[in-house]
Amino acid sequence: MKPVYIIGAGPGDPELLTMKAHRLIHESDVIIFTGSLVPKSIFDTVPKETIIIDSASLTLDEIIELIQNAVKADQSVSRVHTGDPSLFGSTAEQMRRLKELGIPYEIIPGVSSFNASAAAAALELTLPEISQTVVITRMAGRTPVPEKESLEHVAKLGATIVLFLSITLVRKVVRTLKPYYGGSCPVVIVHKASCPDQVVLKGTLDTIVKLVTEHGITSQSIILVGKVLDCHDFPDSRLYAADFSHKFRKASHKAHSS
Repeated sequence: MKPVYIIGAGPGDPELLTMKAHRLIHESDVIIFTGSLVPKSIFDTVPKETIIIDSASLTLDEIIELIQNAVKADQSVSRVHTGDPSLFGSTAEQMRRLKELGIPYEIIPGVSSFNASAAAAALELTLPEISQTVVITRMAGRTPVPEKESLEHVAKLGATIVLFLSITLVRKVVRTLKPYYGGSCPVVIVHKASCPDQVVLKGTLDTIVKLVTEHGITSQSIILVGKVLDCHDFPDSRLYAADFSHKFRKASHKAHSS
């Protein structure tokens, strides 16, 4: 039985599709993709006989039935999701169903939208002695968040925060974080990271709501919060320090004596 490939298609730019994902998509008999987010241009060069199905209007039962029927017909299937399947991908319930049906599957990782957002804003999310922790989470909305993982609890860490699926709740995000991070804390919002209509907004907890309102952004955005987003006073990484030894380089005697 051929495995079903659960593929991360990346944040939107077709060139950010991994080589493995590209190969498997082009070798598939059936492609079921999340049309609300994955650009159809990714499939422009697949063979004409490939069956391509947009799952945007389908239920979980209908998606699993399509996969099951294709597998029974000995067809290779690619289930293509946006970003990386391991983060807010709604893939866990699909994998659970496939396991129950005895259908093998394999996950193909993709570039997450939070990676693309950091790249779009030319940022490193971890800086020496400033923040070495990144918390990836979301605000509670129609989908709840476990109480111990509420934004209030996360804020107490003082780490860099990455918020998915929270742009419509940006006012609540600001109200929650300001007591812990302060109104001057940098905030970056990236709308449709890596896409042609990408928008990058840079502000603070005091100013970001106004910027979001002015640009009319209400969907497909990553919110980044933390000191690292606008920090220039940090020590260089020890990795490249002349007096720092590691497996591939010995410390310089000159550096030790200076």
